[in-house]
Amino acid sequence: ASDPVLRMGSNLTASCWVHSDLGVHASSLFWTLNGQQLPSSLYRVLSPTNLSVTLAGLNASRQTSGDNLVCHNHKGHILAGSCLYVGMPPEKPVNLTCWSRNTKDLTCSWAPGGKGETNISTQYTLKYKLRWYGKEKECEDYTHSQPYSCSITRDLHLFTPYEIWVEASNQLGQATSDVITLDILDVVTTDPPSGVTVSRVGQLEDQLSVRWEAPPALKDFLFQAKYQIRYRLEDSQDWKVMDDVGNQTSCRLAGLRPGTVYFVQVRCNPVGIYGSRKAGIWSEWSHPTAASTPHSERLMSGSCDSKSSGDSNSTLRRELKQFFGWVRKHAYGCSSMSMKLYDQWRVLMQKSHKARNQVLQGDKS
Repeated sequence: ASDPVLRMGSNLTASCWVHSDLGVHASSLFWTLNGQQLPSSLYRVLSPTNLSVTLAGLNASRQTSGDNLVCHNHKGHILAGSCLYVGMPPEKPVNLTCWSRNTKDLTCSWAPGGKGETNISTQYTLKYKLRWYGKEKECEDYTHSQPYSCSITRDLHLFTPYEIWVEASNQLGQATSDVITLDILDVVTTDPPSGVTVSRVGQLEDQLSVRWEAPPALKDFLFQAKYQIRYRLEDSQDWKVMDDVGNQTSCRLAGLRPGTVYFVQVRCNPVGIYGSRKAGIWSEWSHPTAASTPHSERLMSGSCDSKSSGDSNSTLRRELKQFFGWVRKHAYGCSSMSMKLYDQWRVLMQKSHKARNQVLQGDKS
């Protein structure tokens, strides 16, 4: 007989017959389940040649290969056996989401419903059709890198919504996910920006300039890419994210620590392909690129300050500090106006420091 597939909690009675010619009495036989001998209180001698065993309230199979129920003679030799598959019908698959890499494919992933797999082998089929007039098709490329996912790589239509769903089935039943409707242009993601470079801005000790190239795979599309930058100190795991980069392919990081190594990454969101109104999907981050800010001249030239500089200098410094605070607040984005102001102010500050250091050195000589 074929191996039985049973629902968790159900009961099973199995019988073991021996040929009467063997001269073996049924009461000398015994049963094992997965190698463990079952207690004789579960047995019934139905005839001198027939011993049955009854298992009540079956637990789920311990392995997907099933549970081995075996009848042995008094010496332990195997007389007969069967594989039991105990589980549940599948539950409705959930969390169905899809994305398209550069509009060339459509990959969807999902999760089994309920507590996950149902202890017996369950098949998942991703199905799809064009919304109004298409015929139902099945996805064929089930990626092995990720369970519960499939890629549609042929005959994709842009500008037409798809209906997509997942069917789960095993030998105890079947279940279907909710149907999602999407247009491929609304779920496009792309490769990370390429050619990311990070360089110093002259001798400005608290700035770095970041440049990158738009994703090459999408250069023929009409779309308004959005970019994000994140950066961190070499010895830190805390990334600071800059959201307001917009669609530029360069940006200035300001307010950094002098003489410090920073790691920088960029990612792209191909929002608005051919007029799509959806938010778009962010790419992976680019590989980290490292650069260091220049050392502060103030640190290198010592912190000794001349008393003769007087009160007028400290007033000027206070005013500059307020201006610095204002500019810094506005220079976190990539707006060129605030950058120009910031640059002018920084150069002015550095000149005044150099002049003062020369005066101090002149005093010493």
